[in-house]
Amino acid sequence: MSAPIELPKWADVSLVPVLAVIVAFLVAGLVVLGIGESPVRASILLVQGALGSGEGIGYTLYYATNFIFTGLAVAVAFHAGLFNIGGEGQATMGGLGAALICLKLDFLPWWIVLPLAIMGAMAFGAVWAFIPGWLQVKRGSHVVITTIMFNFLAATLVVYLLVNVIGKPGSMSPETRVFEASAHLPYLHEALAAFGITIPQSPLNLSFVIALVASFLVWLLIWHTKLGYAIRTVGHSPSAATYAGISIGKITMITMAISGALAGLLAVNEILGVQGRLLLEFSSGYGFIGIAVALMGRAHPLGIILAAILFGMLYQGGTELSFEMPRVTRDMIVAISGLVILFAGALDGLIRRPMAGAFARLLKSEG
Repeated sequence: MSAPIELPKWADVSLVPVLAVIVAFLVAGLVVLGIGESPVRASILLVQGALGSGEGIGYTLYYATNFIFTGLAVAVAFHAGLFNIGGEGQATMGGLGAALICLKLDFLPWWIVLPLAIMGAMAFGAVWAFIPGWLQVKRGSHVVITTIMFNFLAATLVVYLLVNVIGKPGSMSPETRVFEASAHLPYLHEALAAFGITIPQSPLNLSFVIALVASFLVWLLIWHTKLGYAIRTVGHSPSAATYAGISIGKITMITMAISGALAGLLAVNEILGVQGRLLLEFSSGYGFIGIAVALMGRAHPLGIILAAILFGMLYQGGTELSFEMPRVTRDMIVAISGLVILFAGALDGLIRRPMAGAFARLLKSEG
């Protein structure tokens, strides 16, 4: 029996995800057609809503920023053979860490309080992910189960603190007071205006730049450092890692901490950049979408950025589409996102196998 044909790297990283998205949209088009609307017009409206204006692009990139952080968090864990699905809880704890810094120190200048708040978000997210890693190493608890549980624990803890400890006095909503201006991460239109550059207003803020820097640093870490080599070795072959003298337990805990720190950065975009206070459910499911972003991006930072922009387009374009086509509800946009996840992840083989066969026939004909 002949060995299976492996796809070229470029096809695996770019062509397969693109075809998965196309197939998902074709299936979604059938759903739109079934409710009596035009799939072509719906697609045009979705793209126009996401990319047809400066404001739309700003919102798209704002959503994409969250997906980059959570996608990177999942990807780093993937490379060590770990499945971190606790991004929601780690982002929630990141918001708590940033909020505690801002509530106590926002009387200080921005160049002190903002770096401390960012580090606080990363530290709280890292600790919240490190604990499941430690439990897997020391107690044999599977990281998938513990990270799921820690999502609920984080939500419960923040609810308690907002209601009983750090909530705004007299407020009917569980949220903190609004932070002082020194704790506000500038919007991109504000930052560019200082250089005489005018762009439409949107929630897009400097955390997008932080997300791009984080992507570059993850690329350096995974493929150009000794620690990254150890992480990939543990993920590809634990027995080889043991033979090489790499401590699997140590790498597991370090990797989970890095993953949690990246997820915690989501709070920088939402808490410091947009909301200006800590409130419930600010993560809005971004942690779970990060799993799909990491899968579509093949756990590579560049692929994650592109996949994050795609999901940002779905979020922003879907909002505009629901205004223009009321019968295409927000729930249907969620269903379309689910189809993208389905074909990019669970049904990946449906696209990969025919492509592998096509490449095999091509190579045979050339030979």
